Amino acid sequence: MPHLHMEYTANLPGLNADVALIRLNNTLVGSGQFAAEFDIKSRAIKVETFKVGTAMAERGFVHVKLALLSGRSPQIKKQLSESLLAVVQDLCEWPVGVDVQLCVEILDIDRESYAKTAVGH
Repeated sequence: MPHLHMEYTANLPGLNADVALIRLNNTLVGSGQFAAEFDIKSRAIKVETFKVGTAMAERGFVHVKLALLSGRSPQIKKQLSESLLAVVQDLCEWPVGVDVQLCVEILDIDRESYAKTAVGH
């Protein structure tokens, strides 16, 4: 725990997903909210087919979802979302002529029903 999902549109050629994930992971480690760095699982998905709104303008997005075990305060969630958004804003040179929306969403995972184990160690 936690699970971080980053979706980004294919029209953002300057975005390096590997660099983005390590920077986001480092931000989570630095938050002090997680016991061990190896508990953070992140992944990136480049979205090839997408629409933003209905206009013909060139648009794109980066959407980060952070799923956490339930129980953290709204203040902690707000701090996490703001720190992750700051990282996303500084990920790359955003393409000229493309309106890009950057967002972070914090999701609660029900603590009582979550199951986890590790194998191969």
